[in-house]
Amino acid sequence: MAVVTTAFVGASAVALGTAHAMPDVKAEPAALSLDASNPAADGARQPGTDRADRGTGRTTTAPLAAEQAIPELWMMPLKSYVIGNAFGNHWDSLHPGVDLIVPGGTPYYAAHAGTVKLARYNGGYGYCVMLDLGNGVSLVYGHSAKLYVHEGQQVQAGDMIGLVGDTGFSYGAQLHFEVRVNDRFVEPTAYLLQYGVDLQHGGAPLAAAG
Repeated sequence: MAVVTTAFVGASAVALGTAHAMPDVKAEPAALSLDASNPAADGARQPGTDRADRGTGRTTTAPLAAEQAIPELWMMPLKSYVIGNAFGNHWDSLHPGVDLIVPGGTPYYAAHAGTVKLARYNGGYGYCVMLDLGNGVSLVYGHSAKLYVHEGQQVQAGDMIGLVGDTGFSYGAQLHFEVRVNDRFVEPTAYLLQYGVDLQHGGAPLAAAG
């Protein structure tokens, strides 16, 4: 997959459901176990015990809009990766997030504290996690190999919530990462950058303002 180093900034109105945004071109893997209740069986840790490096983000109070202020800690969803498809129009359709390329089985993390709104197989997204952050903001993680959270669960920024995979509509192992604000897709790189998380450059921390 070609590396893309630019992102398209924009938003597009969509319905809340994730299954309609990406076509389902793979059958649901019948043998995959979503062992959310006992990740320790695979050598993984429960959310809250395995955390991403907190040096990749910082607390800020600079929101996208006043009514959408979420000033708590933001984190990188992966510790390292290569950027694949960026947000924007591809082949006459909107690619509503950014694809982060890593080997299959790589842990990924909650970029912000929230409530797990969806944790299951979801059409073209494959095994998918959606986090509700409140104030109309949600994060979506697609193409997982395994999920370590369940719907209704509370997670904190940096909690491990799944493993990267190749389920749903994908071409090789990758994490499809989306940001939605009031049911509209938002370009993830610019959105996270306002909170001090530099998704475009693999998580290098920003210098403190001033």
